[in-house]
Amino acid sequence: MPFAVYVLGLAVFAQGTSEFMLSGLLSGIAADLGVSLSAAGLLTSAFAVGMVVGAPVMALAGRTWPRRRALLLFLAVFVAVHAVGALTPSYGVLLATRFVGALANAGFWAVALSTAVAMVPDRLKGRAAAVVVGGVTVACVVGVPAGAVLGERWGWRSAFWAVAIVSLPAFLAVLRSIPGGRGGTDAGADPVSVRDELRVLTGPRLRPVLLMMALVQGATFCTFSYLEPLLTRESGLGAGWVPVALALFGAGAFAGVTVAGRYADAHPVAVVATGMAALTVGWSALALTAGSPVLALALVPLLGLLAFGTGTALITRVLSLAPGAPTLAGASSTTAFNLGATVGPWAGGLALGAGFGYRAPVGVSALLMVAAVLVAATTAKSRRPRAGERRLSGTRL
Repeated sequence: MPFAVYVLGLAVFAQGTSEFMLSGLLSGIAADLGVSLSAAGLLTSAFAVGMVVGAPVMALAGRTWPRRRALLLFLAVFVAVHAVGALTPSYGVLLATRFVGALANAGFWAVALSTAVAMVPDRLKGRAAAVVVGGVTVACVVGVPAGAVLGERWGWRSAFWAVAIVSLPAFLAVLRSIPGGRGGTDAGADPVSVRDELRVLTGPRLRPVLLMMALVQGATFCTFSYLEPLLTRESGLGAGWVPVALALFGAGAFAGVTVAGRYADAHPVAVVATGMAALTVGWSALALTAGSPVLALALVPLLGLLAFGTGTALITRVLSLAPGAPTLAGASSTTAFNLGATVGPWAGGLALGAGFGYRAPVGVSALLMVAAVLVAATTAKSRRPRAGERRLSGTRL
């Protein structure tokens, strides 16, 4: 595996830390800036919206740039807005930096995925995608808890400075190790037209895969966002167990990404189908057994493994089905991933607010997985040729 692929994973680690670290910093931000907790929560929403919008927009904006230039520009903007966010006394400015930072993050993600798979042979494309996605799982295990510790000891601004500082080595490594071909294409190759890329992305083979990805990630982040109240108020665990559970989930996610990277290239359909079926059972099991702290803690890392392993396999599937969309394939994966990460917690919050209890978000996760399985089954059925069609297919002239 080229060293440059691991460099991209390092940069994604810093950006993933920024995306999720606010869960442990909202109270400090609200108190420091004199805003309500719900207003502070909008900082997370602004980042999510920026990721959904930014992936296709930034990928299109930088599609004719050398990939190294695009990655460096996105990283530079990302570092700058975190420095501004760490310094500003204004909630409005901080909100704007979260949105702009998400645009840069989304652009980097889209180009990084395309760049990583372009640097390796076909048999390693899944593993290259797994290394990039693995940066997010390492952020869940290490970066997010570290950000919470920094925020508790030296204030929330220190966590923003830490993200900016960690991004600097990634900037220098990208500068030295990433080739300079145009985004998603080989050096010297003519870029594919936007119309041709859109034709590939809107084709019947890719649409259901992107929908499945959004549903899988929606299920994942629906429960992940409300894991703390589930464990403390339903499972009966003390608050000190929450960081342990988050680390267990992240460790499982890292294992899932690693496993999927090894097997998704050779058996993409089997990995996706098995993962989605297991997730449906897993989320249902957690909803039923959340009252037991032992069973809940045992299921958390397993579900992290299944969720991120299946998500990685779906990203690999999108990239393999869309060689004619070298720029927008990575962008569409990023958009689907973050669309699920936006809609899932919203749906879980509606169920929670409706008075269905702290297990309600887990039930929503199970329902989202049922929907994903139905999409997969419907897609497979629609592509299966009828008996008469199979007989006629051999008689064509």
